Amino acid sequence: VFLPAISEYIPEEMTKCLSSFLDFCYLARRNDFTTDTITELQNALHSFCEYRKIFLRTKVRAHLSIPRMHSILHYPYLIINFGAPNGVCSSITESRHITAVKKPWRRSNRYNALSQMLLTNQRLDKLTMLRARLVEHGLMPPLQAPAPDPFETDKDDEGAVDADRLLAKVELAKTRARHYPRKLEDLAGYVNQPLLPELTRRFLFGQLSGEVADSIDIDLCPEIHAKINVYHSAIAMFYAPSDNAGIHGMHRERIRCTPSWYGHPRRDTVAVIIDEDEPGFRGMSAARALLFFSFTYKDSEYPCVLVHWYNTYRRSRDNRTSMWTVRP
Repeated sequence: VFLPAISEYIPEEMTKCLSSFLDFCYLARRNDFTTDTITELQNALHSFCEYRKIFLRTKVRAHLSIPRMHSILHYPYLIINFGAPNGVCSSITESRHITAVKKPWRRSNRYNALSQMLLTNQRLDKLTMLRARLVEHGLMPPLQAPAPDPFETDKDDEGAVDADRLLAKVELAKTRARHYPRKLEDLAGYVNQPLLPELTRRFLFGQLSGEVADSIDIDLCPEIHAKINVYHSAIAMFYAPSDNAGIHGMHRERIRCTPSWYGHPRRDTVAVIIDEDEPGFRGMSAARALLFFSFTYKDSEYPCVLVHWYNTYRRSRDNRTSMWTVRP
């Protein structure tokens, strides 16, 4: 969202610099690396170092001697030798410096402070260990609530999933929405989608026969008389190693499609896999979810989603942002 929003207001080289830096960040956040990933990381780093000179030419900055920016130059080498950073933040050393150096220094008398600081840290560590033991045995309350389980999938709208790796999986919400018509024809009128019955019948024909039903005579498609269940959300689980993911790189997000979300309709946009053999977005298409529903046909349940498709603009990524552009 950030990059396309500013791309028209800054020089092209700045946009490319930010795009390269974002690519580098997403690659560096992965839990596992291959030779190809390291190559992509090095290419993104090279592009970033090349395009960042625009900030000097436009006098946005007088220099680029920034310690944290310099540290990324060592990422490929360090990853090869020591493994994935696994989400390590460069602020960790700074925050630790406060507790291990600054605060003990202030507690000292400033004369031969090193020995006093070491003794202070030693005593604090012992007190921390003692408190942990007492809390473990129920003799003291914890200082703070325990950290949430990153694999708890019932509370948050997104997070890590400790599941086996697969390309993608979508599950409808556990509870159906109320006050919707239960017949398909009535539901079509209720949501103002007159083609819903025909599209659903063609979908069912394709599921039963394994053929594309776009050009099939509608009379050949099975009729649906079962009750329709409507849902306001679904859970998508997909492989996303650069996001907050489980041990196998699986991530989850909730897709919402509801007529009222804090007083306004919400129809989320999703990426749909079209061709599993094509890499990245070349094998995908963007769509907007309009209705989640399901029905039963011959003792089998069929989850469905009515979507509005977006068309890909151009045959390749945008030259400025390195992102794909879609439009209705």
